[in-house]
Amino acid sequence: MPTQVRIFTTPRSLDETLAVQLSAEATPRSLPDQYPALPKPTISRTIKARQYSMSAYEDDKPKKGGVTFAHQDKLPKLPIPDLEASCERYLAALKPLQSAREHSDTKQAVQEFLNGEGPELNEKLKRYAEGKTSYIEQFWYDSYLNFDNPVVLNLNPFFLLEDDPTPARNNQVTRAASLVVSALEFVRAVRKEELPPDTVKGVPLDMYQYSRLFGTARVPTEAGCQIEQDPDSKHIIVMCHGQFYYFDVLDDNSDLIMTEKDIAINLQTIIDDATQTPIQEAAKGALGVLSTENRKVWSGLRDVLTREPGSNNADCLSIVDTALFVVCLDYTEPANAAALCQNMLCGTSEIEKGVQIGTCTNRWYDKLQIIVCKNGSAGINFEHTGVDGHTVLRFASDLYTDTILRFARTINGLAPTLWASTSPDPSKRDPESFGDVNTTPHKLEWDMIPELRIAVRFAETRLADLIQQNEFQCLDFGAYGKNFITAMGFSPDAFVQMAFQAAYYGLYGRVECTYEPAMTKMYLHGRTEAIRTVSDESVNFVQTFWADNPAEQKVEALRKACQRHVDNTRNCAKAQGCDRHLYALFCLWQRLVDNDHHSNGSSGASSNGYSSPSIEGNYSPVGSPVLSSPLSADGGEPNLNGSPNGNARIAVSRQRGDSNATSSSRSANGNGNGHQLPLIFADSGWDKLNTTILSTSNCGNPSLRQFGFGPVSGDGFGIGYIIKDEGISICASSRHRQTKRFVDTLESYLLEIRRILRITAGKNGGVGAVMGSTKLSRAREIDADHPKNVHGNKTQHRPKLRGRQITGNEVIKSQRSFAGSMSPTEESMTMSEDDELGGYGFFDAGMLLQALKARGENLDNSETKPSERAAVQARRRDVGKKLRLIDY
Repeated sequence: MPTQVRIFTTPRSLDETLAVQLSAEATPRSLPDQYPALPKPTISRTIKARQYSMSAYEDDKPKKGGVTFAHQDKLPKLPIPDLEASCERYLAALKPLQSAREHSDTKQAVQEFLNGEGPELNEKLKRYAEGKTSYIEQFWYDSYLNFDNPVVLNLNPFFLLEDDPTPARNNQVTRAASLVVSALEFVRAVRKEELPPDTVKGVPLDMYQYSRLFGTARVPTEAGCQIEQDPDSKHIIVMCHGQFYYFDVLDDNSDLIMTEKDIAINLQTIIDDATQTPIQEAAKGALGVLSTENRKVWSGLRDVLTREPGSNNADCLSIVDTALFVVCLDYTEPANAAALCQNMLCGTSEIEKGVQIGTCTNRWYDKLQIIVCKNGSAGINFEHTGVDGHTVLRFASDLYTDTILRFARTINGLAPTLWASTSPDPSKRDPESFGDVNTTPHKLEWDMIPELRIAVRFAETRLADLIQQNEFQCLDFGAYGKNFITAMGFSPDAFVQMAFQAAYYGLYGRVECTYEPAMTKMYLHGRTEAIRTVSDESVNFVQTFWADNPAEQKVEALRKACQRHVDNTRNCAKAQGCDRHLYALFCLWQRLVDNDHHSNGSSGASSNGYSSPSIEGNYSPVGSPVLSSPLSADGGEPNLNGSPNGNARIAVSRQRGDSNATSSSRSANGNGNGHQLPLIFADSGWDKLNTTILSTSNCGNPSLRQFGFGPVSGDGFGIGYIIKDEGISICASSRHRQTKRFVDTLESYLLEIRRILRITAGKNGGVGAVMGSTKLSRAREIDADHPKNVHGNKTQHRPKLRGRQITGNEVIKSQRSFAGSMSPTEESMTMSEDDELGGYGFFDAGMLLQALKARGENLDNSETKPSERAAVQARRRDVGKKLRLIDY
């Protein structure tokens, strides 16, 4: 019997949808076996779905009674900062990164910009922004969509979810089915506008990105990529062993049509079917690897998929592009956190008899993906153009929470739910109420013509190269976290940022350009602003920390550096940074140049149809456009001729987290057509600030185990981190640049700075100060402050307490006597006073000697002298002594 294949009708554009409503009969969705063969529907090369632009869509407006977009009309527009203020911040960010002569040149370039074309260009930007939702948005989308290099490892970030707290549910099918149901409930809440809006301290945030999360795809064309969406999508794609399956999951009202058990049955059916094809054979037809190709190459391959007469490839491609999301069922069980992170970011590369059998072939990177391993470990990999990390974090958090609450409701039907309303129970609905749906899994069977087989082979070998060029290391730091840091009086994020600075300086003896994104979603269609971590204060801190200075001086330098970072973060959250503003000015200048070329009949216009710069490079994991990879997709040199006019040779390359423009070679005469590049963009400082070595991002909560992204440059690190109450999770990536050593240095620093903080806090007194990571209860506070009970005006003495005194040092001694060798973190948890940075002996010689001396006195296993015992007895004026609390 021939395989039953659903004929998918291409979604209509918004204008077509509003103009005419087709009847259900006009959209056939399946063909009974007895029907004669029908001609394939005509499908254009690109899906007729809505594309991103700066204009607001109807679904961005609140529906009557809806809450999700209720505040959209009230959100302020992203402000354009004052030009002089932006230039001052620009100079402040560059000063610690430049020599005195370089900084002098940059100051001169900035001053010429302010005295010359800068104010006029800024006024043009203000006029341009009057009719736009955001002054940066279209430039932002252009930069992402003109990115030609593979999106895998360069653009798509990942989230690694915590395991299901119910061990019995941590198997692949159960976990995947549970996550799918929760994801569909989230889709329903967004479409019905029942998802409560995000807020920060009661201030509502922009919710626009949630309307772009599902049913979208990044589609490459010869003129750059475009984001296309089917707003009425009802099906999901399931990938297993590189093979594609799909089935409907929602009805026309966005209600679920399948129970969790139904979905689990479908997933198990798919796994059973996929395993019938040997993985070596399946890998040869794993078309998912094509989505990892260079975007122009991928565009040409899409043409191949759709041009063959009589081929069903066009239908299959349309089904994939318009799915709500993709579920990837992997057959592997990664052994550690680093392997898990790699699997979620780029998959694994494993060659058997010359054939790729790793999970890298089981992906489709142009869409939102939910990845579930054989052991139930799950994560999310997402296409980053239209959504930032904060948006996907809300999705991931609600997914994780709903899976727990839904399981709780199987125990207690009165358990709460996340959703304002839920779908009717599919098991109790009339089948006729589902409408025209097909819940049986269907396998997409591509017509693998020779040209496609060769393309899959070469795409896989290039992907394997890319994977092998990168490495990942994780640090699940458990010695302390947010609670201890805040108890010491520091901002947790600033504290961790300074840890990155200190670790890097400790390894290499220098500071480098560092990027961290700040969310600006309190503004309409806000994305992010770039926080520049390196400051005069941070440089002073790392130099002070690594020198032979007193503990108090090190802590004071840390406090000043952290306070400066906090101030910068607050400004950036108010859209008062310099990166986005200056980048918009640069893009506007290029647009004006392009327009002049068009009006003069020049053929040097941008090939993408926009006048914004053509991009080669990477992007921020949370939304900031960023500088090119050191190598192009084919392993050659980067393309430096990315300007609209080749004479200018302006390569607008990107690195994750940069303000997006850098020039490699700029002519003093501009583009040769009377348009001289403003000196601020031709100065070396512009290159310096747009060459990010430490690209960092803080994004997560207890639902996530890890978060991360690929390195942004050949000599840099990509660092995703999550600050938890009692720990810090860090995922670092690089192109084999001693990533393990960097992570080890980071861990040792975190332990050393805790030791220093304890020393200084101990001198200031107070159990709470020393034991900052332990939150004291009210009873502990009373015990600490009042050694005796007080009732009214009468003091009642406690009866004398008997018993042997126990000290913290004795606990340490007993632990060390049986613990044997410990990891640095475990040893630190015993509150030893000799936590030093491994491999380095020049921390603070005086403190180290004192610590070792104290260690010898307190941890000596020999008998105490009679005089010492007498001294102890003399101090025992009250029977019994208050215990000193140890870290838990």
